[in-house]
Amino acid sequence: QLPLAGSRLCLYEDGTELTESYFRALPPQTELVLLGPGESWRGCASDIERLLAAFYSQQGAVVEAARRLLTDERAPHRQKLLADLIHNLSENILAENKEDDKKWFEGLESRFKNKSSYLRHSCESRMRGYMREVSGFISNVHPAARDAYRGIIDLMAEKLKSVKYNGCYFDRREEEEAARLCTAEGWFSCQGPFDRDDCPCKHSINPYSNRESRILFSTWNLDHIIEKKRAVVPELAEAVKTRDGREVNWEYFYQLLFTLDNLKLVHIACHKKTNHNLSCDKTRIYRKRKQTSEIS
Repeated sequence: QLPLAGSRLCLYEDGTELTESYFRALPPQTELVLLGPGESWRGCASDIERLLAAFYSQQGAVVEAARRLLTDERAPHRQKLLADLIHNLSENILAENKEDDKKWFEGLESRFKNKSSYLRHSCESRMRGYMREVSGFISNVHPAARDAYRGIIDLMAEKLKSVKYNGCYFDRREEEEAARLCTAEGWFSCQGPFDRDDCPCKHSINPYSNRESRILFSTWNLDHIIEKKRAVVPELAEAVKTRDGREVNWEYFYQLLFTLDNLKLVHIACHKKTNHNLSCDKTRIYRKRKQTSEIS
């Protein structure tokens, strides 16, 4: 039923076009694809493209078909693929409140009534943890500089409170801020190891989607590019000790400790625990004095 002109015969596995001599040399039961004029076939990649297209156009039908296949499937690897497919396509991403997605909230305290409030709380907990580390370092600060160090801690704490501990980064209703890490639908992408601009594995996650993703997201890390323990906090302590009348630029250190200027959101597999060998910008440790001039 296809016109002879422009039709081609290809291998199913990789799309290699067959000549008559190649066709005769193929082993029995080789799977082939017959293409009409203008059609193309790229092997498994074409199957994946068709599958992805079905996800968007017939998501419900794909889930039901996968469930039917899973009931009779015995091969462990195929079982896992089907189970993961069903799990990922059955997400309830748009649900925000507890009554609309009760399973998502299983294991959480009853005070959390919506997803965004819990994720804001999680982010706040991380930032509070960073603040405790900065405060706990005071025993390593020179005794004569400890009061000044405490003063900087107080300033940082007040600024954190004023921005709600950066919780807005995890609230999908704060679109302008959330867009810096994720899309409007709540997807977060791994930003890659500190020494790369992208994630080689293309990790992504939507903690709003289901309970498992919410738990898994808690294992992702906010990785300090200039390291908090090895570089930022010790440099802050040294700056306070050697300030010699100069004003420590505490807001620069605040940016390094608590903001996306120095934080990358990374999958746990992309969080490198080795020494980053990066240091603070020496030109920004102290504030520049304002220039004044007399009018004659």
